[in-house]
Amino acid sequence: MQVSIIHYTPFFCRYLASLLVVFICLALPLSPVQADPQPPPVMSPYTWKPHMDIRGWWMSEKYDGIRGYWTGRQLVSRVGNAFVAPPWFTENFPAVPLDGELWIGRQTFAELSSIVLDQTPDETAWKRVRYMIFDAPQARGGFEDRLDFARQWFDLHPNPYVTIVHHETCKDTEHLQQKLTEIEAQGGEGLILRRPQSPYIKGRSRDILKVKTYQDADAVVIGYRPGKGRHTGRLGALLVELPNGVRFAIGTGFKDAERDNPPPIGSTVKFKYHGFTKAGKPRFASFLRVRKELKQQAQTD
Repeated sequence: MQVSIIHYTPFFCRYLASLLVVFICLALPLSPVQADPQPPPVMSPYTWKPHMDIRGWWMSEKYDGIRGYWTGRQLVSRVGNAFVAPPWFTENFPAVPLDGELWIGRQTFAELSSIVLDQTPDETAWKRVRYMIFDAPQARGGFEDRLDFARQWFDLHPNPYVTIVHHETCKDTEHLQQKLTEIEAQGGEGLILRRPQSPYIKGRSRDILKVKTYQDADAVVIGYRPGKGRHTGRLGALLVELPNGVRFAIGTGFKDAERDNPPPIGSTVKFKYHGFTKAGKPRFASFLRVRKELKQQAQTD
């Protein structure tokens, strides 16, 4: 019996190997490519100044919660990350966008964050959350018409976790200051003003103004200063950077637990301040909280 021996050249071996790789790739299921989340087209306020005439504008409380934008299909943060909410939370929501704030009460931001940013939703905890709706971006008409659309929708399609934000007419600056004092005395953050019949536009608009006794902004953590005295061995100050590149330190406003476990480098923090120095640095900057919902994107609120 004669045995034939086949000799394979190196090129032919490589050819067979490449065919095998192609076969394996075709046989395996393809994993979908995850696109980066896209920020929703939200409208943001400017800050009210005393010289601005706001007589006849709509006035409401500024809720210190987490911005929630209903796209018509899912509830996302201001940077486009989807909230993992229980299905019943968005039951009866319309197939058109809504804009509002996720909120559980005044001075409870840290607790709210732990609930709504959890990737495994705690349904019992979510029952405390309310969606405070203050606009319906794509509804027809001016501000009043859009808000009325949202109100009528939920009158016909109830959801116990939805609240349409109450607005009242601002008579003048004195009325504004009285309302601001009242809200802050109750632990609220401040007020929002809306121009009557104003449109909804993407980005900052002078048709919407925020009113507080202090200014606030966001900055990215870039380093630390060690503590001294009673703070030896823990955080003394955060070194931060504004979106315009200005760098400065925040040394006040921290709880002991925050000094022991400071915000990580690269995270975004919210701070309050009172104007700027000639060098463009915020005066009397004081730490407020970590902006976990921004996912390391520095932007003013």
